[in-house]
Parts: sequence; C-alpha cells; structure tokens
Amino acid sequence: MPATSKDLSKRIEDLREKIRHHEYRYYVLDDPQISDPEFDQLMNQLIKLETEHPDLITADSPTQRVGGKPREGFLKVRHSSPMLSLDNTYSEDELRNWEHRVHDLSGKKEIEYVCELKLDGMSLALHYKDGKLVRGITRGNGSEGEEVTLNVRTVRSIPLSISKEALKKAGIPADFEVRGEMLMPIAAFKKMNEEREKNGLSLFANPRNATAGTVRQLEPSITAQRRLDYFGYSLLHNGQTYFDRHWETLNALESLGFKVNIRRSLSKNFDEIWAFIQQWEPKRESLPYEIDGIVVKVDRTSLQRELGYTGKAPRWAIAYKYAARSGITRVEDIIVQVGRTGKLTPVAMLKPVPIGGTTVSRATLHNMDEIERLGVKIGDWVEVQRGGDVIPKVTRVVEDKAYPRGHKSFHMPEKCPICGTHVVRTEGEVDHRCVNANCPAKLRETILHFASRHVMNIEGMGDALVNQLTDRGLIKNVADIYKLTKADLLQQERMGEKSAQNVLDEIEASKKLPLERLIYGLGMRFVGERTAQFLAEHFGSMEALMNAPQEELLEVDEVGPRIAQSIAEFFQEAKNRELVERLRKAGLTFTGKKRHRGTALAGKTFVLTGTLTRYARDEAKKMIEDAGGRVSSSVSKKTDYVIAGADAGSKLDKAKDLGVNVIGEKDMEKLLERA
Repeated sequence: MPATSKDLSKRIEDLREKIRHHEYRYYVLDDPQISDPEFDQLMNQLIKLETEHPDLITADSPTQRVGGKPREGFLKVRHSSPMLSLDNTYSEDELRNWEHRVHDLSGKKEIEYVCELKLDGMSLALHYKDGKLVRGITRGNGSEGEEVTLNVRTVRSIPLSISKEALKKAGIPADFEVRGEMLMPIAAFKKMNEEREKNGLSLFANPRNATAGTVRQLEPSITAQRRLDYFGYSLLHNGQTYFDRHWETLNALESLGFKVNIRRSLSKNFDEIWAFIQQWEPKRESLPYEIDGIVVKVDRTSLQRELGYTGKAPRWAIAYKYAARSGITRVEDIIVQVGRTGKLTPVAMLKPVPIGGTTVSRATLHNMDEIERLGVKIGDWVEVQRGGDVIPKVTRVVEDKAYPRGHKSFHMPEKCPICGTHVVRTEGEVDHRCVNANCPAKLRETILHFASRHVMNIEGMGDALVNQLTDRGLIKNVADIYKLTKADLLQQERMGEKSAQNVLDEIEASKKLPLERLIYGLGMRFVGERTAQFLAEHFGSMEALMNAPQEELLEVDEVGPRIAQSIAEFFQEAKNRELVERLRKAGLTFTGKKRHRGTALAGKTFVLTGTLTRYARDEAKKMIEDAGGRVSSSVSKKTDYVIAGADAGSKLDKAKDLGVNVIGEKDMEKLLERA
C-alpha cells in the first residue's frame, strides 16, 4: 500500500530529528552514539527522500546547512542593542580596583560574579523567529554588523531550529537572540594551514584571523569545510537580557542545545575570581581552542542594568588578559618560501625554543622592509612572540652583552628558489615576486583559478581532483589540462567512466569560451574579470595584447600604471609566452571582437539593489558598462546612482543617508538613451 503524504512527512521529520540528535551528540557534547558511516547513511536517506519530494524540504532541515548562491557582498544589519567590547586589564591590582568600583557604584557588600574563559574568536549574534534560525550577524562596529546567515547555517554546533517543547521547558519565547563566540578549534586550524602550506597558499596567522576570514567567505561551501565552532554566552529578547542571572542564561542556552563552555565558575569574592584566573593560565595550552584570558561578569542582570555602561564598554564586566607568550632564541638561518601568488616570504629558522607549551623553530619575517626595520641578521638573538598567534613572529633583536650580534646580512634572491625565474619587485610595493605562471609553488591555485566557474568553467575540476593530478605530475601548468585523457582521469580516486567523460566534455567546452575568460585565467596580478574584458575588447586578440607596449596598455579603460606594469612583466617572461603558445595550439579562443564602449556614463558609478522587473541584473550591469559606467557592489559617497528594484534593503537606506541619487529602471533607461 503506497505511503500517504502524511506518512511520508512523518517519516522525513523522524529522520530529521534523529540526525539533529546525533549532530548534537557529536558537535555539542563531543559524545557520538553512532559511527560516521551510520550517520552518513541517515543523511543519505533524508537527501534521497527530499530529492524525490522537494515540496517537503524545509529551511531547518539538516540537508539545508549548505546552500545558496555565491554572494557579491554582505548586507549591513543594525543590532537589536549594541554589541560592546569589554575593557581589558592585565594585572591583579587593576582587576582588584575594578571589583572595588563595582562595590562602590552599586553600594552592595555581597556580589556574585561569573568567570568564563575568554575565547579568542569573533562575536556573533544569532536571531531566531518561531524557534528557527533566521539571521546571523557579525559584531561589526558594535552598532551594526554584516549578515552572514548562509555561512552561520553551515556550523553544526548551531541549531537550525528549536522545538516548542524545548523552548517551553527553558522558559524562553519563540523569538529570541543568542550572542556568542565563533571560533576555529586548534586541530581544525592546524589541519587547514598544513593543507594551505602544502598547496603553496599563504597561511593564516592564528585561529582568530582564520575564523574571521571563514565567516566572511562569499561561498558557504568553503565555510562548511573549515569546521568552525560556536559557544553561546548571552540570550536576549527584544534586545534585552531575558533571565535574572547570567548563570541562569548559560544553563538555559545549554538546555536549548547550544554549546556553552563548561569551564566556568560562580565566584563570591575577589579571591575566588583570582583563583579561577590562576587555575586556567597554565592549563590554556591543554585546551582544544585558543583563549587569551578570563571574562568576569556581575551575575545579577538587575545589577548589570544599574551599573550601566561607559561610552564603549559595560561597567559590570571586564576581561583579564593573560600575558603574551614569548621567548628569546637565535636566528640560525633565513630561508625564502614562495606562496601561491608568487610572493617570496623570508622565514627565520630558529634555534628551537619552548614558548607557551610549543617548541618554536621558525618565524615569519614578512618581507625585506620588515627585516630592515628590525635590523635582523643571521646569528642575532631575537625575541619571538606567540601571544595567541599560532604562527610566531620576531618582535625585536635583543641588544644585550649576554647575546652577541650576528654579522651575516640576508639578501632577497634574484631568482625564484623554486623555479629559477627572475624575481621582480614592483616600484612602490614591499613584496618580491616570482612572475612565472608555471612555478610549481603556484601550481595548484593557478589550476583551480583557471578551472573555476567565472574563468574557464571546467566543472568537476575541484580541489580533490586537482590535488591528485598535480601530486601525480599529470598537470604541471594550465596547458596540461588540455592533454588529459580518459585513462589519466580513471586513475584518480572516485573517478568512474561517466565522471571522467564529463570532465573531458567540460574541458573541450572551455575552448569555446571568449578571449576575456582566457586572459582572466592566466592569473596576471591585478587583472580581474572586468579588466580582462576591457583588455579583450581593446586589443581583439591575445597576440596584440602580448605585444602591446605599456603606453598602449595605459589607454585601456581602468588600466593604470600598476596594472600595465604587471601585464608587461608577465609577457616579458619567456616561460609565460611559451605557456600561451601551448594554449593556442590546444585550440582555445585567441581572438575576439574589438568593441568601443560609449562614454556618456563615463566616470559614473552605479549600485544595483533589490529585484529588477524589466531586466536581469547581469543584463542591466552590461548595459551600464557598455555606456561607459561602472557598477559597484557597495554604496559610498562616491556612488552617483543607486538603481532600486523591489524589496531593496540596506543599500537603499545607506543611499538615502548619504544623499545618493536613487532611481528606478525607467530612469536608468533615460540615462542610457542619452548614451
């Protein structure tokens, strides 16, 4: 007997509840009840049912954590109440003085405090409506932040929905806000940096920076891969604290399924506060995440309101910051690393020194300007600081009789240590670079860029396949993509007959893409999608572009001296010209149609917002650019016109605040008619 719609809905919802339960056990409690394959099996069952019955998909389904198209930018959103930073203190005396002020201002003799670990991540507000997650907002400037909802949904320790029963049990209304700290666990951070180093990418300095970069990714799928975590520490309703005590708030968040730090203490006096601080300073190295101190808060929310705020921070809370971790050691050598963009980075090789529970044997020196600023020579004794940073940095040369100075100066090599190509340093810049597009240090990212959707659009050639092809030497430059055979692809993991043929079809189709895509795909510094289009339209062929003098490059729209020099340097390198010739022989498009843009809208900047009814957004953008105008993704004082469609949001509000001209599609047409 076939299942009824009601039976099917119940079966799907039961599966979702099972998955939510196991996500909570794994990501929040760190106590899984089933194996990964068993969890995957449940998820695959749900995906299959939802694929067969798309009308039954709901926004809070576990399958919907990663979704949505890549965005152009983030909307600014005003907070329900300010997300203020905390005042910092670095000594026992300063902390004791703060505690005395709390007593003096309140007139109370007995006050309880909550002590919590100060997680080193980024503050984030989560808004729930009818128990469902509807919005995630970064702290921003405290008054307004950026909406990052699609990225927030990918973090598995954040509940997408909370049942009415759970809300009722916790005594919380269905519409509420949770504030907390987003962070990247140390294990996830190290794994990510190891992969980035292996693939020639620049490394994140610390988990805090990695968290901020990940939360602001324009593609949620990238955020999902980086295994962020979230700890709640505040619960609001209509912008106001909901419970009478902060300790109650933390317990309520736990009961709702949020991750709340179990390493917290209810303290009755300063001695208990100080004991908690001293307890965790030596233990911080054993934690699975970075902390940089302890937060102390008055427990009673009524007393918090009474104490109020200074101009920038609450009087009822303070952050005690632990001292930066540092050590003194000797620079035994300075080597050079080459990153994915070709940037050469000098790295100090150190006599191993224990700092903050880790043995440090290398530290970045950033560039030659930094080496000269510090005055570092090989053989010098230097202070190295971690201070929460996983990648240590040299902060100064130790000038003391006990530490003799070194005598060997470091000089940046004239040739790339990886490929032997001549190194350039563009006037006005601090970095030295290898401009060889075929340099092995740049290979993986060069291939991924070339194959990406907005460039040559070779679907199926993502991280996993490119890693295998480059590791096995099947691709040594972008031209090698066009030599791949089905036999080559079938050797790779998880690649069947059909998948291999699909990749080959995509490679073949990419040959027909227009000239501007190929120019963009070469990866020249400062040459983005828009500049590549202008270059293709101006020169009409790859050959003309390759042989253009810098003076002619400067005639192209939006090409200034820096871009012109970068293009010239790229084509002056013989290995790059050889690469271009190989692409020509592979059959890619090397000619295009010269086009002269209108000038009526030259120098005018437009921003599109809301839903346009007469034109697709890309179509409107092209019309403006064809008339010489420029389309930007954000509103500023330099914006000339905002074209507002239906449901225009914060960009429209900002335009009004700044006095920018706001027009509709008909007004846009009138401007274009004049063009």
